[in-house]
Amino acid sequence: MAELIQEYAPRFRDDDGTLYVVSAHGEERSDGTWAGWLEFVPALGDGTSLTTGQETSQPNRDALVYWASGLEPIYFEGAFARAAR
Repeated sequence: MAELIQEYAPRFRDDDGTLYVVSAHGEERSDGTWAGWLEFVPALGDGTSLTTGQETSQPNRDALVYWASGLEPIYFEGAFARAAR
């Protein structure tokens, strides 16, 4: 089952001006490793939520938390573009 790993304070605004809450999520796989991805949810509740495909694979949950903690707002730009495809 997927888990919320981190919600980011900086919001992401797309080219149309929609403001999104960005969060990292993860899920343990059958081999014990973890997959991580990002979700973009409209901050005002209007619009469609977007989810990236797998952004990372980590050996355990602690490593996934560490990965998520290091993401900077510039990373969200590329992740949003991948989610929007």
